[in-house]
Amino acid sequence: MILQHSISICKLWRLSSPPNLYLFRPSVAYQPHCCRIRAFGSAVSASKVVETNTNETFFAEESVSWTSLGVSESLSRALSSSGLHRPSLIQAACIPSILSGVDVVVAAETGSGKTHGYLVPLIDKLCQISDSSGAITGQDARKHNRLSLVLCPNVMLCEQVVRMANSLCNDSGTPLLSIAAVCGRQVWPVKEPDVMVSTPAALLNYLYSIDPERRRRSEFIRSVKYVVFDEADMLLCGSFQNQVVRLINMLRFDEKQLSRSKNSGAEISSTSDLEEFRDLKADYGEDADADEDEDEDEDEDEDTEVGKDKANLETDTKGLKRRDWRRVRKIYERSKQYIFVAATLPENGKRTAGGVLKRMFPEATWVSGNYLHQHSPRLEQRWIEVSVDTQVDILINAVENGNSMADSSPGVLRTMVFANTVDAVEAVANILTGAGLECFRYHSDSSLEERTKNLLDFQQKGGVFVCTDAAARGIDIPNVSHVIQAEFATSAVDFLHRVGRTARAGQPGLVTSLYSESNRDLVAAIRHAEKIEEPVEKAFSRKRSFRNKIKKRGRAASHMR
Repeated sequence: MILQHSISICKLWRLSSPPNLYLFRPSVAYQPHCCRIRAFGSAVSASKVVETNTNETFFAEESVSWTSLGVSESLSRALSSSGLHRPSLIQAACIPSILSGVDVVVAAETGSGKTHGYLVPLIDKLCQISDSSGAITGQDARKHNRLSLVLCPNVMLCEQVVRMANSLCNDSGTPLLSIAAVCGRQVWPVKEPDVMVSTPAALLNYLYSIDPERRRRSEFIRSVKYVVFDEADMLLCGSFQNQVVRLINMLRFDEKQLSRSKNSGAEISSTSDLEEFRDLKADYGEDADADEDEDEDEDEDEDTEVGKDKANLETDTKGLKRRDWRRVRKIYERSKQYIFVAATLPENGKRTAGGVLKRMFPEATWVSGNYLHQHSPRLEQRWIEVSVDTQVDILINAVENGNSMADSSPGVLRTMVFANTVDAVEAVANILTGAGLECFRYHSDSSLEERTKNLLDFQQKGGVFVCTDAAARGIDIPNVSHVIQAEFATSAVDFLHRVGRTARAGQPGLVTSLYSESNRDLVAAIRHAEKIEEPVEKAFSRKRSFRNKIKKRGRAASHMR
């Protein structure tokens, strides 16, 4: 809708008085939905928080320290030196579970400290391996099975994880571990690092392009000890799913192969090859298996190091019924740890990210934050219904009004303005520029260099940052005081990620959401969930009737214009 005003940008006028804002403020007595922590035996609990002190809705109790969670003294000092003196609630909940070595699913609200929640225990584990066996590099590293692999959906998040890990240094100022990003223009490191951060596509590309004879590929897979899937809900669904399931197949097959060869002391026979093929069918079910069939080729078969090719295996197994694939998994000795991290992780339905994880990793420990799929009590929300005629003026006023309210706040002022498409971002940026408001632009049509520069300038100088949802996930920009939805999010998931750019790390924040008649149903579902202090799970609904209702209302509104 906002695109209809982009033609008349030069004729913008200011409102003589601000419009009435429809305020929705959370109750002072707000009590979050109880956190779900499964198979977590520590005395540390991320239970309900009812205190109004903002720090007490983010940080763990003062009696909880890094060392009390099992973190070494040297890493504790490095955390304090980097400004992280106390663990957050979610860090206190998930670090002991990750240190124990079990598979862990960390589902917690944006800005709760999830990245350090998995980096800290992994760095601690790797440092202890180095301390106990000396400096481990090159081929020795692979023998010790000690590489930590972190997968992220895009280059910006990969580079952010690298920066956060590199900020943890020893007493001499040197990073505790070596970490490298393999994505974008970053080439495969000559010396294997302790932590490798990559996107699924980049990792698969490097594994196949640099190693046509698969020797290095097999060594790399075997060297991986810890695997983290950051923004797991995004990686396990949509365009990433085939690539991620493919990598999981490779990693888990290596575990099974290593376990069986260790127990039998012999090479895997053709009989066990056939059983392994059946196990993979049972492990990943019909949906993932269909994805695998579309994506695999002969190179993938080579990764299994099986003596038969795929055609022979399929010939041997065609006569088996579907229920034969779904046999109970065989118990085998685990050699890798899997960690899944997400800010939105709906569990209802087999095709949701949570449903996929429950099926693929049924024994994983789940650690959930206090405000998962909810709005933080530190967040003030404004809801404003707009029309084609009023949207531009209300948008300009929202930016200016937010700026004036935050003038008394210390530090650099930052406002993020979200739109749904690249064209809408350009239109919004032109509108704000025409109104005398300088802004930075961030969307997929910009080059990586331009996006990086604009993001860095926004972090250093503050101001107004106009962006698509490319900036809504994972990117940690400190002290964003105001988030504005110039166009309302198209789903509850995108909404939660957008509003999560503010009120982070215990700080307060303001969100102004502009919505039109076509968004009323989604807005009503989100606001109702917030009003009754429940997660917005129902607004995640994939029910056809709900989607069709929204689409029908949107078409009707467009015909009226």
